[in-house]
Amino acid sequence: MAKTVVLPALRSKAVFVDGYNVLITTESLRAGFPVYLCDDGFLRDVRGIFRSYRPSQDTSSALQEILNLLAEAGPAKVAILLDQQMSGSGELAGQIRIHMADLGLPGEARTARDADHQLKICSVGAIVATSDGNVIDAASSVIDLPAEIARRLSITPLRI
Repeated sequence: MAKTVVLPALRSKAVFVDGYNVLITTESLRAGFPVYLCDDGFLRDVRGIFRSYRPSQDTSSALQEILNLLAEAGPAKVAILLDQQMSGSGELAGQIRIHMADLGLPGEARTARDADHQLKICSVGAIVATSDGNVIDAASSVIDLPAEIARRLSITPLRI
């Protein structure tokens, strides 16, 4: 897909992260749950836990992996958006902000009532991290952070 970028493209750019999408896929990947490389080139998990998501023992390490990857990439700004209607989103955003500050990663983590819509409209000139097909279609540039993590951890996803 022509709009897909790799990690070095994040340097000095604004990056908007679909928080739960990236976190849940990264947790699934690290915990050994099936994660599939789909025909559009993006990794997706199939646990279907979005609405019932609760942080687990894997959350902190998955979050740290994501933030370390972003810090290494050197973006100008990172905005991590979490769906406000998900239980515990405010607390998770606070935890992410602490980790970002510890890493010197510029930006914010916040909740949004309409996170997908905000990801779609913020994408002009920015890079969006997601595997949500609707957001990908609206974005001008997209990165698959869980795929980058899978490569680093030498995890081969299943293919669809």
